[in-house]
Amino acid sequence: MNLPADAISVDAHYDLVVLGAGSGNSIPSPELDDRSIAIVEEGRFGGTCLNVGCIPTKMYVYAADVALETAGAGRLGLDAEVTSVDWPGIVSRVFEQRIDPIAAGGEEYRRGPRTPNIDVYDQHAVFVGERTLRTGQGAEQRIISGDQIVVAAGSRPVVPDAIAASGVHLHTNEDIMRLPDLPRSVVIVGGGFIAMEFAHVFDALGSRVTIVSRSPLLRHLDADLGERFNDLARARFDLREGRTVVGAEQLADGVSLRLDDGTTADAQVLLVATGRTPNGDRLDLAAGGIETLDDGRLAVDEFGRSTTAPGVWALGDVSSPYMLKHVANAEARVIHHNLLHPDDLRRLPHDHVPAATFTHPQIATVGMTEEQARAAGHDVTVKVQSYGDVAYGWAMEDTTGIVKLVADRSTRRLLGAHYMGPQASTLVQQMITVLAFDLDLREVARNQYWIHPALPEVTENALLGLDLS
Repeated sequence: MNLPADAISVDAHYDLVVLGAGSGNSIPSPELDDRSIAIVEEGRFGGTCLNVGCIPTKMYVYAADVALETAGAGRLGLDAEVTSVDWPGIVSRVFEQRIDPIAAGGEEYRRGPRTPNIDVYDQHAVFVGERTLRTGQGAEQRIISGDQIVVAAGSRPVVPDAIAASGVHLHTNEDIMRLPDLPRSVVIVGGGFIAMEFAHVFDALGSRVTIVSRSPLLRHLDADLGERFNDLARARFDLREGRTVVGAEQLADGVSLRLDDGTTADAQVLLVATGRTPNGDRLDLAAGGIETLDDGRLAVDEFGRSTTAPGVWALGDVSSPYMLKHVANAEARVIHHNLLHPDDLRRLPHDHVPAATFTHPQIATVGMTEEQARAAGHDVTVKVQSYGDVAYGWAMEDTTGIVKLVADRSTRRLLGAHYMGPQASTLVQQMITVLAFDLDLREVARNQYWIHPALPEVTENALLGLDLS
């Protein structure tokens, strides 16, 4: 039974309490300087993205990209090789020189004199009543409450039962990047974007990589991209397709996984990348009267408000259908507005959400796949264009990159754009604009210049190849 705040002895009451210092840390802005605010963060400021996700992984990926391009430079007439990899130096560059100081600086700023209206709590928080939490500062436990609560508590890695129960030493994205040395071999369980990014990193830097995945890799991709990517992965990695881990054993120098077909997958290091789960189950939400969905996400309406607890809002992985940093940031902007303007609420921005996977080849998508578009009843026309068909593709000697556009023939509107190849996450941005502003594809193709011979010509040619008559 949830208790009202006035029925609990409260140590401090605030106008606003924010749970989580990832995207939630952007909520307290100068426009809220006249309000008393508490930020609760038991980990590092900056959340998953800054500390163990988007940003540091891309710093590793960039090094991996350079290494892989160097190894393949012979196709360009260059005799080049990577003679050594300074893994401790990479770790230092990423964390000691960049990430850790930023995270520490963020916390110092919120604790310091420049934000005097903000208190920081660093113990784990749980609800004990309506808009009331038990948390703490240092060793001191505190009960705090708020007129408004924003839950931005993020998500955490999922570890399959068969691996968790075995007791073997494992890593997730939360600690794999801080290994003291580059492992000779890595076995990765999972086939999603986290698994594929780390597979690229470790393989390109010199580790032998085995992937165990019960489904096709990146299984949510449009089929044309998915099939090609899986073919490339089979050629690059030891890929155990359609396999499930049924047990694991700690070895003297690594881990041995038992698979459901009777085979084993052994490596010095085990990385588990089988998805993430919202952290709502760690907050005693029922005590705050907060409803959750079957998948564990906080239930919110189109404005980001809890469906059952007045004054409670949620954003990011803990509630969003999209576990993406740019979505969490966009949701934070909306909720920030809604807190300031309760009579002019804005809806959460979930239209045309793009995503990128920084593996090799790089992948970026927005909108519908061809299968989704046909299932939705659209008059579908598609065009698959190879990077190698345009001049910059010739310059790169690219043989695997493609762009696939999915459109509605009758309305001449874009339905989806799917890129696989160099600069995919940059190239897709133009198609995000096309979707966001509902542009006629004939005008997009012909009413602007396309710099020659730049790589966006692959998009131009794909647009011209669509049947929009």
